[in-house]
Amino acid sequence: MAMRLRTEMPELAGVTEWVNSETGKEALNGKPVLVHFWSISCYLCKESFPELKKMREETPELEFVGIHMPRSEKDTNIDEVKATIEQYGLQHPQAIDNEHKVVDAFENEFVPAFYLFDSTGVLRHRSAGEKALSLLKKPLERVLNEEKEKQS
Repeated sequence: MAMRLRTEMPELAGVTEWVNSETGKEALNGKPVLVHFWSISCYLCKESFPELKKMREETPELEFVGIHMPRSEKDTNIDEVKATIEQYGLQHPQAIDNEHKVVDAFENEFVPAFYLFDSTGVLRHRSAGEKALSLLKKPLERVLNEEKEKQS
């Protein structure tokens, strides 16, 4: 059962450890947010990091939050997760979710997976798998354009 569109963003609670900086629903309020789930054992996830980084540079008005979702016992090695975050230059907040507390709150089953929330904290788009990032482009443009209209 996947999280439904127009659902409010769940709390980012129960995280094993935060890397780069800690964030939460309250801190993100008022800004569009992209939450991405990934795993160190996921080849597609690592392949999407450069594009994600580029997107982060091109859309400074969008907040990014990474959630590391272990898919096996081996994936719970925190040092390995931190090394991967550093290796790929993921500078936004990264939650290591070894107990799947955030994963469960988002009802997420897949990596990579992307959840786009507007500035009111409402889910506007979600996609997972190989084409997930390309499927995100139009909804992201729509959300960012709505934000610009609100400010003008």
